[in-house]
Amino acid sequence: MPTWLITGCSTGLGRALAQAVLQRGWNAVVTARNVASVQDLPELYPHTALAVPLDVSDRSQVTEAVRAAESRFGGVDVVVNNAGHGYRAAVEEGEEPDVAELFATNFFGPVDLIKSVLPGMRERRSGAIVNVSSIAGRLALPGSGYYSATKFALAGISDALRREVEPLGIRVILVEPGAFRTDFAGRSLQQSRITIEDYDETAGLRRIENDTTHGRQPGDPARAAQAVIEAVASPDAPFRLLLGSDAVQIIGDELHAQLQELQAWKDTSLSTDFSE
Repeated sequence: MPTWLITGCSTGLGRALAQAVLQRGWNAVVTARNVASVQDLPELYPHTALAVPLDVSDRSQVTEAVRAAESRFGGVDVVVNNAGHGYRAAVEEGEEPDVAELFATNFFGPVDLIKSVLPGMRERRSGAIVNVSSIAGRLALPGSGYYSATKFALAGISDALRREVEPLGIRVILVEPGAFRTDFAGRSLQQSRITIEDYDETAGLRRIENDTTHGRQPGDPARAAQAVIEAVASPDAPFRLLLGSDAVQIIGDELHAQLQELQAWKDTSLSTDFSE
């Protein structure tokens, strides 16, 4: 049976995915910064679930989580980089320590975990790496520039990674959810302590105190978990997997706008080549 290692399992998509994997009788290494928040899963599934503390920004914990997975189950077949959080600030308002922590959690942590599981996957010539990004990895809204930067970075490295490891039998899937009814827009959302009045009508409209979307998001985490499992199991898995009707609409509109801009400026773009 396959072994999944999933980060950020305390709530939301991570927990829904862990539950779905275990309900199928598969092995799951369920992780969270506070391991007590996921301890109920190995109590329910003592033979197939292993709870491990994991702060993805702590490289030693990343290494230990993979070692524990290999020791208990023999290896990791599917790794899901789900842990992460949001950050709201106009670009000028962003605070350097907060931004550094954001990148450590949303980008460098997943990269460390990928590098930790790849030796085993290369040896077995099989495996799947699932990186949970966001529609914010395709376009950036006011106030979410730093968060989007982490997701654009994750998308870029995932794209290169898939071209490197597909010949070795390893697949990479980039999951791009829209708005889901999780804690992402609640306790997991952080923002700058600096506010600049000139941005009140742009980034300011999306500050936590002005955001009314929490609890009303259209996405169902349980259904998202099933979609991820379906993609991992498919021989024709996409590289990019959009989740949610809002994601399909928003990204469809963005791609259309980009294509229109490309066509409008095509002659100028072509004019920069050397004349033969």
